[in-house]
Amino acid sequence: CSSLAIGTTTGYRLFSLSSVEQLDQVHESNEIPDVYIVERLFSSSLVVVVSHAKPQQMNVYHFKKGTEICNYSYSSNILSIRLNRQRLVVCLEESIYIHNIKDMKLLKTILDTPPNTTGLCALSINHANSYLAYPGSATSGEIALYDGNTLKTACSIPAHDGPLAALAFNSTGSKLASASEKGTVIRVFSIPGGQKLYEFRRGMKRYVNISSLVFSMDSQFLCASSNTETVHIFKLEHLTDSRPEEPPTWSGYMGKMFQAATNYLPAQVSGMMNQDRAFATVRLNISGQRNICALSTIQKLPRLLVTTSDGHLYIYNLDPQDGGECVLIKQHSLLGSGKTEENKENDLRPPLPQSYAATVARQSAVPSTSTMPGYSEDGGALRGEVIPEHEFATGPVCLDDENEFPPVSI
Repeated sequence: CSSLAIGTTTGYRLFSLSSVEQLDQVHESNEIPDVYIVERLFSSSLVVVVSHAKPQQMNVYHFKKGTEICNYSYSSNILSIRLNRQRLVVCLEESIYIHNIKDMKLLKTILDTPPNTTGLCALSINHANSYLAYPGSATSGEIALYDGNTLKTACSIPAHDGPLAALAFNSTGSKLASASEKGTVIRVFSIPGGQKLYEFRRGMKRYVNISSLVFSMDSQFLCASSNTETVHIFKLEHLTDSRPEEPPTWSGYMGKMFQAATNYLPAQVSGMMNQDRAFATVRLNISGQRNICALSTIQKLPRLLVTTSDGHLYIYNLDPQDGGECVLIKQHSLLGSGKTEENKENDLRPPLPQSYAATVARQSAVPSTSTMPGYSEDGGALRGEVIPEHEFATGPVCLDDENEFPPVSI
């Protein structure tokens, strides 16, 4: 949650989110129009782009060098792409491709997945724990959990009654949050076991389309946004009976009565009564638009970031102690004229030391057409078989410069 990537009708833009007041544009490309997927590998120079002009083709770039590392074509439109330091995952409507990001080799094809028209999938950002989650059913809320490192199915989680709408791992890959198309209940499961840890009720009055689920980096908070004007932030904490005695009030007395009553109610009913409400909320000044949220620390304070499909970024303060209504402190337009004077000064800095950029820029490391072989030539991988590690050729991508990446805490 330290940078923002947006696709536009003219190309794509990358922004740094290190400041509240100043939105720094890191890069802008107008080489490919109508970009609808742009995924950056953390703070590195590796970016993956898919355009409406060629929706079946994935282009991998090193944007600081202006070099195309490779491009792959698929049998149908690419719906989503996820990546960490170990794996690059490409999701089509009825299949998923898993690549080794260090050489872009195809490791595994998961064929005949249930119809997944939105390309819903989640990949743990912790590369030592590269779990992949995707819908295990088109009619129910079953989650298929796959180990992207061992390339084996981990488990199946019966998360919801209705079809899934959102999935998100926490930063360590030890928890997975999910929501169904109804959008009323959000559940959090342990990974890889699949045990239910938390259940949050977003609201009972109306069904909503949850478009974004995200954990804070410390896994203390979970944020959910939808097509309504309200963003909910839940706090992941276990309430125990060791809390200090509350002063005797009518509401406290009734609360204890309800708590006692749950011991005699069916599990389904008592579970609903024990669900937690939102710890903090935000009321956007728009509704009906798709948006993406992030919980981040900017200038040493916890912030909620909301990016809307009309091209705006909203930054809110989050009170980690008392929650409540978050306060809007800054609004940025993402579709402005381009770099500011401050951004231009950043371009005058001395060049970074040689990194894996030097590797990807060498022609000897890349086929002369800068295009990797299509999957039709990868017979074994096309049938869903695993390519043994010793068969990997020296590929065009060598992530050998750890200075390009933020530190990883495992």
